[in-house]
Amino acid sequence: MDNNTLFQKFVTFTTAVHQITSEISKDVKSEALTPLQYKILEYIAVSQPVTLSEISDCMHMSMPNTSRELKKLTEKQLCERVTDPGDRRKQGITLSAAGEHMMNEAFRHIGIRFAERTGHLSEAERQEIIRALDLLQEKVFY
Repeated sequence: MDNNTLFQKFVTFTTAVHQITSEISKDVKSEALTPLQYKILEYIAVSQPVTLSEISDCMHMSMPNTSRELKKLTEKQLCERVTDPGDRRKQGITLSAAGEHMMNEAFRHIGIRFAERTGHLSEAERQEIIRALDLLQEKVFY
């Protein structure tokens, strides 16, 4: 298989990931959050602690806009800044207890929808998907 064919399959795959992610996470966010604020919390939940610049890069936002959104999330008591004990100049951003609770609830609902999509799979198919995901993580998404 040539590199162009592999790339086209990758584009098709990542597009499908975005579509499915949108479908299974639909209606799980709090009404008090914008879609962008939810995505920021989701990113923090799976990658914490994160820096302001990491959020900015991941969300394709300017630093001032990222800072403004984080301020709103901090005011809603959903995330907090923590100082790195090894270097007091560095700050990480983590979920607060309320943010953890909110995201655990969201992930619980997403997990239910995921289970509905995958409930028909055999154990062998589940293991094959796990191996495929591990391979993608190791070789492409590192």
